Amino acid sequence: MKLVTCGLPYANGKAHIGHLRTYVPADVYVRYLRLMGQDVLFICGSDCHGTPIVVNAEKEGISPKELVDRYHEHFQKIFRELGIEFDFYGRTDAEYNHRRTQEIVKRLIENGYVYAKEIELAYCPKCDRFLPDRYVEGICPYCGAIARGDECDQGCGRHLEPGEIKEPRCKICGSKAEFRKQKHYFFKLTAFKDFLIDYLENKLQGTENALNYARQWVKSELRDWCITRNLEWGVKFPGEDLVVYVWVDAPIGYISFTEEACKRKGLDWKEIWLNGEISDITHFIGLDIVYHHCIFWPAMLKGAGYSLPKAVVASGMVKVEGKTFSKTRGYVVWVEDDYLKAGFNPDYLRYYIVNYTSHEKDLNFSWKVFRDKVNNEIIATLGNFIYRVLHFAWKNFGRIEGKVDPVVIDKIAEIKDKIVSAINRWEFKEASDAFMELATFGNEFFQSSKPWDLIKEDRDKCMDVLASCIQIVKALVIFAYPVMPKTMSKLAEFLGFDIANARLEDALKPIESIELKKPFIPFEKVDDKKIEEMERVMLERIRRAEEAESGKELIDIKEFEKLDIRIGKILKAERIKGSKKLMRLEVDIGNEVRQIVAGIAEVYKPEEVVGKLVPVLVNIKPAKLMGVESRGMILAADVNGKPVLLHPDREVPPGSKIR
Repeated sequence: MKLVTCGLPYANGKAHIGHLRTYVPADVYVRYLRLMGQDVLFICGSDCHGTPIVVNAEKEGISPKELVDRYHEHFQKIFRELGIEFDFYGRTDAEYNHRRTQEIVKRLIENGYVYAKEIELAYCPKCDRFLPDRYVEGICPYCGAIARGDECDQGCGRHLEPGEIKEPRCKICGSKAEFRKQKHYFFKLTAFKDFLIDYLENKLQGTENALNYARQWVKSELRDWCITRNLEWGVKFPGEDLVVYVWVDAPIGYISFTEEACKRKGLDWKEIWLNGEISDITHFIGLDIVYHHCIFWPAMLKGAGYSLPKAVVASGMVKVEGKTFSKTRGYVVWVEDDYLKAGFNPDYLRYYIVNYTSHEKDLNFSWKVFRDKVNNEIIATLGNFIYRVLHFAWKNFGRIEGKVDPVVIDKIAEIKDKIVSAINRWEFKEASDAFMELATFGNEFFQSSKPWDLIKEDRDKCMDVLASCIQIVKALVIFAYPVMPKTMSKLAEFLGFDIANARLEDALKPIESIELKKPFIPFEKVDDKKIEEMERVMLERIRRAEEAESGKELIDIKEFEKLDIRIGKILKAERIKGSKKLMRLEVDIGNEVRQIVAGIAEVYKPEEVVGKLVPVLVNIKPAKLMGVESRGMILAADVNGKPVLLHPDREVPPGSKIR
């Protein structure tokens, strides 16, 4: 039995396209393995603990469990609608995961891999509590960037242990925190360095992006890992008023979910997780959690006497419209609100995710590219061939009984081998390119055979051509099913076979006879207006995010055009008595000389600015400063609170407009 898992979605927000970079390829992989005749158990579940959930629940005035319930149901709904089918989908706050986590932690303690240590932690005197993880914000001790308590998320990206952050502040009340001592428990990760080097170099398989990253990390730095936190919500650490760190109980969910899945199927979970050093377990994850899955997780398993995973498959990151994926900046596609509610076929998104690029490379989602891939590939190549063959055969024969050309069988066999090779290397683009290659071959075969002419001359020969084409259609349905299960299931039913129990070899079995009904058009074109609408939605989201980030409302070009900004030449300058900052200027703005008061006297001497060309906002209401009227505003850069005058890079006439 092979076990395939996906990194657990965090039950703290809605599903976005970044999530699908893991779950769609994993589902595609499992479906192909089953087509190859392999027994596979496919599991996942909601990651339900951790500080962010507690923080968000407090903000909403609900319990952490209520928040988790909401998003647990949300992800299950999304997975159903996208055809992602797990054998078991659990949750880490369930009793079965608490029980298994505590059992493993106790094993680690008994085996001498967990020890107590008094450490200094951020404590908020105002809230009267220690501040775990994301309750605290401060300065990264390694790069100096603003960081959250467990990770330098805006700087070097390093994992931060409790107590490492500098200048801590409470994120709840904003008060300055102080460091106080408290006992916590550490996992002896350093004791596993030699084991991890050997495991990563010689035993663990997977994508090179995951393995290389983990190997470098183990060789350069390995520290013992604090595995307890000051929270009420979580798995209780044995004998203490603490909970285990979320990255302890979350991966243990793979084990507890396997137990529950095996109960339902009458299998023994121990054959997977307690059968020896390496077990046939494949983890599909995002690149951002490689450290946890290739270092923390195998060390924990080794220390507790559990089997080790055979492979870790990490996807590349996701971009949106060429920009770094960011929920806060608006570069995000929400699966439910943006995609499913807009009425798009789930199969289109599945195809885009696996076919856009290699699994290890970054995927860029663009609405225009999405439209082109659907219309030019799925519809023009795959859908067009399937429909034109089935429609011609139904219209002219109804029942097809003919001989399949050996050339066709050879091509199908070639494509099958390409798919198997690609799947064994987790190259899902190659697999989808292979069945699209078969669709192209089918179109060429149909076109070159000219059945519309052949039917007038030799109906038997025409039927042989159609039998060959329908053989290709059947092969396409089987080969494309893992990527586009919704559409291919309907086509399999139309052709009269059970896709759920099919095998790749079935594509090679010649069709002896088939009764055809009136076919349906398998795919609908993506409309340009619909894509324009989706782009408008995204642009509006980005605009709102930029406003929120800047704290200011964005203006359009018409509002900017209201500003009359010209180049002015300073003719005279003098300090204003009684003021350290202000200087009275006489400025030539082309058609007149204006008196302007500018706050530049602390930085510039009057003789330094006379003769300089500077930008001037002309159409601003007059104001009196220290009793002196000012009829304009000099524009300057603000550098650490001090003005820096701006100048054109060459001589221009006073009064020149700035646009």
